This record gives sequence, structure tokens and C-alpha cells, in this order.
Amino acid sequence: MNLCPWRHLAGDWLQGPYVYYLYSTYGFGKGEIGQLFIAGFGSSMLFGTIVGSLADKQGRKRASITYCITYILSCITKHSPQYKVLMVGRVLGGIATSLLFSAFESWLVAEHNKRGFEQQWLSVTFSKAIFLGNGLVAIIAGLFGNYLVDSLSLGPVAPFDAAACFLAIGMAVIISSWSENYGDPSENKDLLTQFKNAASAIASDEKIALLGAIQSLFEGSMYTFVFLWTPALSPNEEDIPHGFIFATFMLASMLGSSIASRLLAHSSPKVESYMQIVFVISSAALMLPVVTSFLVAPSGVKGGSISFSGCIQLMGFCTFEACVGIFWPSIMKMRSQYIPEEARSTIMNFFRIPLNIFVCLVLYNVDAFPMTVMFGMCSVFLFVASILQRRLMNVAEIHKSRSQEWSAEKEMTSEADPLNP
Repeated sequence: MNLCPWRHLAGDWLQGPYVYYLYSTYGFGKGEIGQLFIAGFGSSMLFGTIVGSLADKQGRKRASITYCITYILSCITKHSPQYKVLMVGRVLGGIATSLLFSAFESWLVAEHNKRGFEQQWLSVTFSKAIFLGNGLVAIIAGLFGNYLVDSLSLGPVAPFDAAACFLAIGMAVIISSWSENYGDPSENKDLLTQFKNAASAIASDEKIALLGAIQSLFEGSMYTFVFLWTPALSPNEEDIPHGFIFATFMLASMLGSSIASRLLAHSSPKVESYMQIVFVISSAALMLPVVTSFLVAPSGVKGGSISFSGCIQLMGFCTFEACVGIFWPSIMKMRSQYIPEEARSTIMNFFRIPLNIFVCLVLYNVDAFPMTVMFGMCSVFLFVASILQRRLMNVAEIHKSRSQEWSAEKEMTSEADPLNP
């Protein structure tokens, strides 16, 4: 099965380490950069949810092609130092992000089921996709971006040009080799009906609602971390190797995905069980900047290399990235179990609404709170995610035991009255 995720993720990862840095080189401060990030997440919430939901009706292949085109246009806008042009680029990037995190996974699950492959293979595919896409490809992308910016001195916009090239290659592969699949292509269901059905599914099934809350809390903390790690490691304008640090993060993420693949390959411990521990560890990792602010005296020297406090925080950030590596294949596995196929993309984008609201609120107030408060808040949200994960495990076990009792009762009734159809 030709999923070809690495080209699309390579396009995404090449940009990651340099978004904040590029905006700062154009002369924008933390508040203005925060507004640009808000535009991206707000766009993902408003427009991306609609565009992503159309994938169920109009086709996941078309949605994936739309992702490539939209993200290429977003990369092109990075050449302009004009704030309005960069804002348009963030809006396009927000739409593309919604498609990246819904259309591709929905296409894969539907194609996997359509071809009659074993369900257990899906876990293996998810683990390999995260290992390669969020790990190996991200490391190479980080180092390649560092080479373009530092070694070749092409400037911070060069990784965005390289990303556009990889996205174009990925789009060509999708067009030439993918088959189309749909969620519910019936003509009598318009977009509003799809939204109502998705909202009804979330409201009527506690497992889906809990899964959405867990995903929003973790991803909200993760995206806040994406914004904060650069200023956290260089509070006094230290000269830090962005691409190399990003590659280190991705190495940790790859290690996490490797651990996840081993865990998912066995029936015990269940994904609902071990994810509780992962959320607790990730909560402790993002609490580290708060702890170091009290235990390590801040340096008042401008410039130079990364500080001792920064090195300690870097270890915590790598631990968090390892948890991210475990999170992705694990949440994909749970989504494949609990989310109904006919509205998969729509429900997955519903999950992104509270996520994007949360991140927008955080970034809007980024200048109002110290960085330690921001990290502390993320740490609390991750701990809440671990509590909700435990609740999900309990609800799933209750539902499973009731289903088994109902099946046994039905079987006994059939044996007692064999003539009753």
C-alpha cells in the first residue's frame, strides 16, 4: 500500500525549526509572531474543519492533493516580509494542517479495511509511519534545513523552498498511484448533516468524547511547546543551532515511536493503560522549565551559547518529544477502534476545534504571562489528560463486558428456542 507519508511530512518538518526564527529575522516581536501563529490555528479551526470534513464526502485523495497545493502556496508567502502576506500564509498553513492530520489517516484506514487486511497490521503501519515520518525523516529534514541555512548561508527561507519541492513530489505520487475512497458519499447528506451526525456521535458515545478531550489537551500542549521551545532555550538571545536541536527532538520522537511499536505489537499492556503513564511523564517533562527557574539562577549575559539551565530544559524537552513519539501511533490506534468510518474525517476535525481555541487563547496572551506559567499550564493539562485516559480505559472495559454479556445472553436464548429466528 503506497501511503507515501514521508514526502508530505518532510515538507512539514523542514519548516518546523525555522518558522519562529524567520519571523524574528523579519523584525517581528514575540507578540506579533504569536498573532501569526494564532492566524494559523484559527484558520485550522474555522476553515480547516470544513475543508477537512469535505474529505468524507468528496474523497480523501482529493483532500490530500488539496493539502499539498495549499501548503505549497503557504511556503511561497514566506518570501515576503510583509505582515499581511505572512498572515495569508498562516491561514493557508492552518487549512493544510487540518488536512494533514485527518485526510491521510482517514484514507489509510479506509483503504486498509477495503482490502481486507488484518486489523493488527494497522497498528504496525501507524508505528512505522510515525517512526519514519516523525522520526527518521524529521531528523534528516532538521539537519538538511540546518545545512541550507547555516552551511550554505541561504537564509531562513530556504527550508520553505525545499519543503515546497517535496510537497510537489508527494502530490505527483498521490495523483499517479492512489485510489479514491470516501466516508459517506451519499447524495442526501450535505455538509451540515455531516456536522450534525458527527456531533451526535461524539455526544452519544462517551469513549469518542473522552478521546477528543485527550487529543485536544495533549496536542494543545504540544503546539504551545512548538511555539515556546525557541525562546525558552534562548531567553538572552543565545545562539542556538535550531536545526540540530530540532533533529535531536525528532530522534527522541523516533525512539518513542519505536517503543510504541513494541507496545502495540502485544495485547498487554493495552494502549488505554500505558498511555496514562505516558501523559504523566510528559506532564513532568514540561514542568521542568518551572523547576529550573527556581533552582538555577538566570544568566544576565546576552548572546553566547546555550546556558546550563537551557541544557537541563533541553533534556526535559527531549523526554516530552519521546512521549509525542508514543502518542501518535497510540492515538491513531484508539481512533481506529472508536471513531465510526462513515464520519472519520469530520469527527477528527471536530476534535481540533477545542484544540485550536486553546492554542489561540494561549498565544493571544503570550506576552501577558511569564514562560514558566505557560509551561506550568501545559503540564497541568497533560496531567488532566492522564486522568481522562484512565476514565476512557474504564468506560471501554465496561462497554466490552456488557457486549460480552449481551452476546452470551443472546446465544443462550437461541439455544433455548432454536425455532425462534
